[in-house]
Formats: sequence, C-alpha cells, structure tokens
Amino acid sequence: MEIEFLKWLRARLPSCPNLPLGPGDDAAVLELTRGSRCVVTSDMLNEGVDFVSGQCDWRLIGRKALAVNLSDLAAMAARPLAAIVSLALPREDALAAAQQLYEGLIPLAEEFDVAIAGGDTNTWDKGLAISVTAIGEVTGSGPLLRSGARAGDAILVTGEFGGSILGRHFRFTPRVREAMLLHANYQVNAAIDVSDGLSLDLSHITEESGCGAMVQTEAIPIADDAFRLAKEAGPGKTALEHALSDGEDFELILAVPSEDSQRLLADQPLDTPITRIGTFIEEPGLWAASAEGGRQILRPRGYEH
Repeated sequence: MEIEFLKWLRARLPSCPNLPLGPGDDAAVLELTRGSRCVVTSDMLNEGVDFVSGQCDWRLIGRKALAVNLSDLAAMAARPLAAIVSLALPREDALAAAQQLYEGLIPLAEEFDVAIAGGDTNTWDKGLAISVTAIGEVTGSGPLLRSGARAGDAILVTGEFGGSILGRHFRFTPRVREAMLLHANYQVNAAIDVSDGLSLDLSHITEESGCGAMVQTEAIPIADDAFRLAKEAGPGKTALEHALSDGEDFELILAVPSEDSQRLLADQPLDTPITRIGTFIEEPGLWAASAEGGRQILRPRGYEH
C-alpha cells in the first residue's frame, strides 16, 4: 500500500518553491531562507506492528522511536538538531508509560545532541502509538538522496544484515556519524537506510535513480542472528534470505563511484565494516550474479505497509 500511496501523493501535491525535496526519500528537504536548508522526517511506531508493549521494555520502544528517525537523517547525511514527540497512550498507567518511554528516548537524544523540542501527549482506550518528527541540518555538498546512483557505482553497505527481530531492531545505533564522515571524505552519490529489507530498499534506490543493480549475494555480510533465526525456524528461509528481506537492520546502502569505493574499502574508516556487495548497472531491476558468471532475477522482498 505504501508505495502506491506515495506515487499518488507525489502526483497530487502542488509544487512548493521552498520544498526542494518532498515525500518519497528518507526525509524531506526544506529551504528556510536562501541557502539555508534543513531535513525533516517523521516516523510512527504502533502497537501490534512495530512492538507488543506487554512483551518488551517500554524504554526500548521510546529509544527505537527516536532511533528510526535518526537513521533516516543518517541516510541523508544530515546532522540531527531537534525532535518532536507525540504519544497516544493507553489510559491505564499512562503517566508511568510516558515516563518510561522518555527514559529510553532521552539518553539517545543526549548521545546525538538532539533537542526534544516538544510534541503532544494523549490517552485513549487502545494500544500505544508514538510518532517522532526529527529535524536535521544539511551538511557538506547537500543531502544524500536515493536518486543519485549511476551505472558503474559500487554498492557498498555498512554492518551486517538479517535476524534483527531477535533484539537488534531495538538496540541498533543510527549510522549518523558514519554517514557524515563518509559524505565529508568520499564521493557518495546516493544512500538509503535499510528499514524494510536489504533487497527492497536497494530497489528503492534503483527505481529513483533509473538504473538497476547486480548483487554478489555471496558478498552480503550476514549477521549471526540471521543464521540463528534460520536454524530456529526450521526448513524455510535461509540465512541469506533473512539478510535480504528481514529489514530493521538500519544499516546504510551507499552508491559510490568506483575509484572512491576502492579507496574507501581500503581505508575502512568506520568502526563498523564496509562491504561491497555489487554494482549499479544500466539495465533496470535487481539481479543476483552467479558464481558461474551468469545471473538471475533478484526479487525485492521485505516489509511493505
């Protein structure tokens, strides 16, 4: 539903001169005054979809609500500035719930120098919903977009993929510092954070950039949790399939020109490893390269609202 709705909305909304980039990327870009731009993103977490409140620590829910928004700012290589938090709380023990949510959220805000600038708090007779709007500052030569990948660019990723449901989806660290460092020191043409699934989010870059991707699936860094999940679930999805489709890894996919990618891979300037998993190509679609030199269609899979 989400993809179709975004297509309709982008065609329906009127153009706005102070909105260089509207809905459809990881965040919008708003021009406040001439030459001064900020990045704005919003994400909502809902009971029964993103968490089950009776099965997890409310502090982790609060932390995640801010973290997913900071991850969107990271995808744009934007410096976080402020956040606005809105809560719809179950009536029972609403005060204690709100306090616990903020106890998880505030330390992450302090870690990234994010001002909690306000929001709204309501109670109702249903489950928890928490919405955060984050505001960031454009850095360097401008925000990274999904639409900048070019044929010949290397597909680079940070970290590992798969099995996040075993706990990492609550405890991940947004790649804000990593994105800003890479944007400042290397040529990066496009980026996205992996929230819905590695293959699905990669397809978002190819669609927006008008190109395709050839993926070396054996090069994909697979998290230990993906192997554990594949083993526990029994016959069905392999660890690689979990890495390609689980989502909520909140790592970065980057499109980097060949020469810069070689330098970046040699430097390994981050605390987390950077891996090349393929190449952007002119032909549309996602393709998986085989060891024998052939290829097969790689169907984008992941979470779609």
